[in-house]
Amino acid sequence: MKIDLLLGLQWGDEGKGKIVDVLTKNYDIIARFQGGPNAGHTLIFDGKKHVLHTIPSGIFHKTAMNVVGNGVVIDPVIFKKELENLDVHNIDYTSKLLISRKAHLILPTHRLLDAASETSKGKAKIGSTLKGIGPTYMDKTGRNGMRVGDLELDNWKEKYEALTKKHIKMLHFFDVQIEYNLEELEAEFCKGIDKLRQLQFIDSEEYLNNAIKNNKTILAEGAQGSLLDIDFGTYPFVTSSNTTAAGACTGLGVAPNKIGDVFGIFKAYTTRVGSGPFPTELFDKDGETMAKVGHEFGATTGRARRCGWLDLVALKYAIQVNGVTQLMMMKGDVLSGFDTLKIATSYNYKGKEITHLPYNIEPENVSVNYTEFKGWQADLTKMTHKDQLPKNLLEYVAFIEKETEVPIKIVSVGPDRLQTIDR
Repeated sequence: MKIDLLLGLQWGDEGKGKIVDVLTKNYDIIARFQGGPNAGHTLIFDGKKHVLHTIPSGIFHKTAMNVVGNGVVIDPVIFKKELENLDVHNIDYTSKLLISRKAHLILPTHRLLDAASETSKGKAKIGSTLKGIGPTYMDKTGRNGMRVGDLELDNWKEKYEALTKKHIKMLHFFDVQIEYNLEELEAEFCKGIDKLRQLQFIDSEEYLNNAIKNNKTILAEGAQGSLLDIDFGTYPFVTSSNTTAAGACTGLGVAPNKIGDVFGIFKAYTTRVGSGPFPTELFDKDGETMAKVGHEFGATTGRARRCGWLDLVALKYAIQVNGVTQLMMMKGDVLSGFDTLKIATSYNYKGKEITHLPYNIEPENVSVNYTEFKGWQADLTKMTHKDQLPKNLLEYVAFIEKETEVPIKIVSVGPDRLQTIDR
């Protein structure tokens, strides 16, 4: 048995949480492999909205086991709030949620360093969610980090205090003033640690490889999006982890030959939160309409998302890097009502037309060539079968399939798990 992967192909916010929720019935185990509380996976079912940040999106299913892998960074304070939200819905997470001992912990001072670093950049800020993600991964690669498994050791508080003192000294290097009360922050952190300890800590690589041997079905859930990958994203406006398929191997401890299908999630248009280049971004009424109809606000930060036409150049790049075998198109319903739709099919890069994503896509280097399509007026949100979809939408989908050479298996026509059309 092989592990299937599900990941985003744009700048995040593609709707991964909903699709994991839809697919979970087919899997025994759902495993998060990277990122942390900078993720916001929104699920809507039974008329209720749920937002998960670190916990895998299969937690609402009775039979699925959920694993937070070693590639994830965990903030005990935010994690505690997530668990308390599950308490309200009587979710038995103590038996269904497993935490890798090798997952790193976000300390209160990691958040302070994040805020100081971002503030010091001024207009050059990268759009951090200020959750302490970057500083935590920096400590990980700098071999200073604290891990979940440390909490089982007698000297974990000594490790915590040594790292905290180091961070406090580092704050003085930034030419900004960050106000904080460390005593209050630590009190919340300790409460989070107590809550985290109610869960079972595991050697996740052993657990998952044994599950593969025992023919358990596993879905690896990614966070953020491929264009935010630390190596292959629009650097430096990226996250601090590998959001692409390769990140599942290092973030779960599974070999590349254990990977099966790779499900790529993308919106029918494109959005981006925070700073960074965005070739198809719209600054007109079409962009405003997408944002309004699509409720384009970040699930983690609440920040308004920038909106633009679908960028096929970037999408094909993400498909290539990830080895995507199936596509799933989200928010097709948001494009209802447009007379004309556009898809970016090539760039003009330094005077030359190209169809691949170049090293730099800043506006001074790139302009966009579009292919136009007739829009559709039908309300898709009540549709339940592929035969109900309007002709112009099907032509839009067919064009994307032809260009990417990957089938679009699902078209989402609304946020609820029931508003999902299987093709």
